Amino acid sequence: LSICVSVNRFLVVLLILMVCLLLHSTLLRASTRPKLSEADDVVPVIVCASEERMGASMATINSVHSNTDASVFFYIVTLRDAVKLTRLYMEKTKLKGIKYKIVEFNPMVLKGKVKPDSSRPDLLHPLNFVRYYLPLLEISHKRVIYLDDDVIVQGDIKDLFNIKLNAGHAAAFATDCDLPSTHEMVRSIGMQTTYMGFLDYRKKEVKDLGIHPRDCSFNPGVFVADINEWKKQKITKQLEKWMEENVRQNIYSSAVAGGVATPPMLIVFHKKYTQLDPMWHVRHLGKINTYSHRELLQGAHLLHWNGHLNMELPCGFSLVRPESDS
Repeated sequence: LSICVSVNRFLVVLLILMVCLLLHSTLLRASTRPKLSEADDVVPVIVCASEERMGASMATINSVHSNTDASVFFYIVTLRDAVKLTRLYMEKTKLKGIKYKIVEFNPMVLKGKVKPDSSRPDLLHPLNFVRYYLPLLEISHKRVIYLDDDVIVQGDIKDLFNIKLNAGHAAAFATDCDLPSTHEMVRSIGMQTTYMGFLDYRKKEVKDLGIHPRDCSFNPGVFVADINEWKKQKITKQLEKWMEENVRQNIYSSAVAGGVATPPMLIVFHKKYTQLDPMWHVRHLGKINTYSHRELLQGAHLLHWNGHLNMELPCGFSLVRPESDS
């Protein structure tokens, strides 16, 4: 009996020692982790990189990297057939020193949700819809910046990242009516700046939304997103609902809207987004003569060539071609 008691005491002491060692190890690991304030210094940026527009994507990444001293982490989203080319650009150019992760997007999530549209087939590229699926990407940050691949950043990206989102807002966009200096040039080229230019108000489904056709639209090519709030509000599910509704009812199309990715965003985020400083999204540069607006462009923090004209890169920004290119 005494032997059993001794063994039990030994086991209890051994168990206590193991618990102490485990607690010590846990506390040690916790003390060596980066502080929250240090983690907050990282600016996560999402940029899509299609095989057809790889040079533009690299120019966007280069412009962000070249104009900030912040620690930027790039999520470069591409399709499987372009992973190798994306890695080549990142490993064989001066961008090889940046922090990044190549994320493969599965286009199967779009099956049955995108209506074929012969008028602008380029707008149906799967990567055009990556912005809908931010929580499904392998992202380890609570807030991210999304950038189209046809932008050049001239300001410090951390200033955009640090904007305050209003309570209950999952994202911040620049409205199409926010920059008085561009109003004249926008009207001169017939650009739409209201919901009437993006949705088919002849359809009952659109009328039932209760959105005034003259409400100002916004551009989803550049935005800041709160991933937790996005998940909470089930934004992705809402966007998919309107994609599927369009397949059934044709409530928008590239002929009506000039795009197929924007209308669902306009519906889901109507009066539920924070407005960006307009200088963080100066648009329409692919549709206007930029030389007549040099003062505006020089003061802009971000330039967006969302049009058919060739992109005229500001001085100092290159397409960053791989060293193996001729």
